[in-house]
Amino acid sequence: MKKLSENYYNSAFSHIYVEKAVREHPRTKQILAGFPKAWVIEIDHYKDMFCRRGQDYGKQHQAQSLILAAKQGKLLYEGAPVCQSFGNPYFYYTSCMMNCIYDCEYCYLKGMYPSGNLVVFVNLEDIFDEIEKVLREHDVYVCVSYDTDLMAFEGVTGYTEAWVQFAERCGRENGVGKNNLTLEIRTKSANYSFFQTVQPSSHVVYAFTLSPQEVIDAYEHHTPSLKQRLAAAAEALSRGFLVRLCFDPMIYCVGWQQCYERMLEQVAEQIDLKQLLDVSVGSFRVSQDYLKKMRKNAPDSAVVQFPYENDKGVYHYPKELTNQMESYLLKRLKEYLPEEKIFLWEKEEN
Repeated sequence: MKKLSENYYNSAFSHIYVEKAVREHPRTKQILAGFPKAWVIEIDHYKDMFCRRGQDYGKQHQAQSLILAAKQGKLLYEGAPVCQSFGNPYFYYTSCMMNCIYDCEYCYLKGMYPSGNLVVFVNLEDIFDEIEKVLREHDVYVCVSYDTDLMAFEGVTGYTEAWVQFAERCGRENGVGKNNLTLEIRTKSANYSFFQTVQPSSHVVYAFTLSPQEVIDAYEHHTPSLKQRLAAAAEALSRGFLVRLCFDPMIYCVGWQQCYERMLEQVAEQIDLKQLLDVSVGSFRVSQDYLKKMRKNAPDSAVVQFPYENDKGVYHYPKELTNQMESYLLKRLKEYLPEEKIFLWEKEEN
């Protein structure tokens, strides 16, 4: 497991809080070994630190502390309505980490969590067991990187590789004709070397979230460039991995059409689109409860303070703008891909 450079973190993770119950867990020891100079503080429960009142999310995110804990209670959740199922009837997500090392202004995690610190749940086996129980009943499509970016933190945890090994084991044990497990690992990272060391799996989809470089520069702080993300996706494709490109969320900016046109040209230059599993399209949307907190924490953010419309508890761009942006991208993508490979998020009507 490769260690990320100290310069990458700056002053982050100088403090690591560890639940007493997991202090001797093998994954706890493995992660702590990567931070020999960190101040390790034992706690009773991660919520004692993570859920304290009066925390400043923004300041904490600038120098994150790391919290190692055991995930208790419900371990597998039904897929959220604002997320895409890609036609899978049994759509779930799980969370083995909370928060992200990236700092995207529009990220819903800023409205979901009270803390900017990062939690790693070391008891992956319990999550695996829960998925296997459900897998006995029917197929399972599970997204494992919604509440964080696992690939971006792979050098610390090795969790992406652990999930791949789990999926492969399930595939071997279930056999032909049995229920199938498919994982989606969504990322904005450019972890190029991962695809040179791990074997492709027919049970794992790597979904790269793409944005125009103008959007990355303005709102997706500390993330790799579009060129770097595409290089990682191209490497994955060349080695036989299942790759999905996610133009989701589409973010409005001045001259948005020209920005997305330049992005598509760059995508077509670096990626053989015919090799893709599929692509997803969707404009920005977020829960009203999350946006309320996001606006409070980021009063000067143009993307957060945009005058969105509220539709049954979900904020999104005005309908006309939404249609313009999504229709434009859909039309252009159809020039490269068959329609059945393009998935558009649409709000279900009650």
